[in-house]
Formats: sequence, structure tokens, C-alpha cells
Amino acid sequence: MERWREHTAFTDPGAYREVLAGLPGDVAGVGRLLRGVLTHYVYGGRVDVGQRWEEIDHRWVEAMLATDAVRDGREWSVGRSEPLVGCCRDFALLTVAALREHGVAARTRVGFASYLSAGFGTDHVVVEYWDGRRWVWADTQLDPGGGWGVDPLDLTHAGPVGGVAFSGASQVWLAIRAGRVRGSDFGVAPDLPMMRGGWLVRDYVWLEVAHRLGVETLLWDSWGAMGRDGDSVLADEVAGLVVAADAGDAGAEEELAAWFWRDERLNPGGRVFCASPSGYRGWVDLVSRVAQPRL
Repeated sequence: MERWREHTAFTDPGAYREVLAGLPGDVAGVGRLLRGVLTHYVYGGRVDVGQRWEEIDHRWVEAMLATDAVRDGREWSVGRSEPLVGCCRDFALLTVAALREHGVAARTRVGFASYLSAGFGTDHVVVEYWDGRRWVWADTQLDPGGGWGVDPLDLTHAGPVGGVAFSGASQVWLAIRAGRVRGSDFGVAPDLPMMRGGWLVRDYVWLEVAHRLGVETLLWDSWGAMGRDGDSVLADEVAGLVVAADAGDAGAEEELAAWFWRDERLNPGGRVFCASPSGYRGWVDLVSRVAQPRL
């Protein structure tokens, strides 16, 4: 568990550690405060993001906390009239950062939710944390009292794809390959036909693995063997390791980690191509944290 108790470059709060230290050490408590500080750029309905599109490209928790500190700076118990603008990945990442700061093993999980759009698997990022007995999946973007038909604080992940609240991208990919589900039933949104299908699920396998190994990129980042002409055979093998690791296979967990760090097709190698809804398209250096001029 130790690897998931330690901050990564993405969750490290830097000079704003006291902000995370002052938050509750439990998922429900963090989520309750977080929803007053952060809003989703599409579904939040709280701000005119047209003037603050650049905030959805915050990669690092330190950058998010710095922006909030400059604009407001009060404790999170005080709701924001101008909250940070982000997406599901940012809700999950900030929650994981807070849990890690309190010594809780936690990680972000990339996959597809069945409870956001009826009959459709919507791309999503949730929190996964160790409660002392098992890994629990939680969605801190959602108010638990919102009538979602699921418990956002304990999303079951037992059972077949399509019959559960949230499925990891690797599980969905293997189900597509086996003919158990259709790739067209998974994507960014039901009304975006160009952003759904098996190729997108395959790309999300790369994102899921990277997040598991502590490279918690944006959902619109790409590298290596990603893209419409990506490597499906490699995705099969990697997804199989993820599913085996989730089932408790420690050997699969270590094989996955070793493979990720040695294979440039799997890991970003310090640089990603970002094609953001903000309009930015260009290369970003993950080490220097410098984005090149947009293409």
C-alpha cells in the first residue's frame, strides 16, 4: 500500500500542504468541502467558464491550490462564489491528494460510469482508496444525496460490465474484445458520436494504467501507442494485467509496473500531447511543467 500513500508529482501540494492537512481525512468529508471549491466545466452550472477555460488544464494539485489561494485563500469550509473550474479527474485527484496527505492509500481510477447517462458508459474518473479491508471506489464530484441511483461513496465493482456503477477502462476493453458489450456504448457523451467507441476505450486503458502508476494525466493527453490506430494487442495484454491486479494478483501488479516504466509505448516519458476542450493543442513537458505554444 505504501506506493499509494505517497504523493506523486501530480498530487504533491508543494507550498500549499497546509490546505490539504486542514481537510478531513475521510472521503465523505473531503468531497463535501471540495464541491464548494471546484465545479465541473460542463455540468457544474456555477460559473461562466468561457472566461476561465485555462483552469481545466491544471495538471497539478499545487497549481489548483495556487489558483484558489490567489483568488480566495480562505478555508475550504467557506464556499467559493468563483470556484475552480475542472472536470471529474480534478475532483478525484484533489480527493486522492487529501487522502494521501492524511496517510491513506488512494489512487485515481479511469473508466466508465453507468449512472451519469442512461444506457451509456460515460468516461469518468473516480477515487479508489484502501479502507483497511478492501479497495473502495467513490465519486466525490457527486452529492451523495442527489438521487443518483447509486451510492457515490461506495460504487460496487463486482459483476459484469454494464451491470455495475463504474467499470475500469481495462475491464470494459476486455469485454469489448470478447464481444460481451459494444464499444459504441462507451465514450465521452451519448450525443458526441466522434468521441465514443472501442478506440476511445482502448486509449483509456493507457490513461487507467498511467493513473494507477502515479502519472495522473489529463483525460485529453495522449502519448505512445494511443490514437485511432493504436496497438490493440498491447492493450489486451496490459488490460489483462490490470484486471488481474484488481483481483489481488500481486505478481500482475508488479509486472504491470515494471512494464509501464520500461516501455515507451505505455508511459509518457515526460511529455504528452494535449488536445484540450479549452482549445489548447500542443506538447507539454511534464518535468519542467512548461506547455509549448499551441499548434
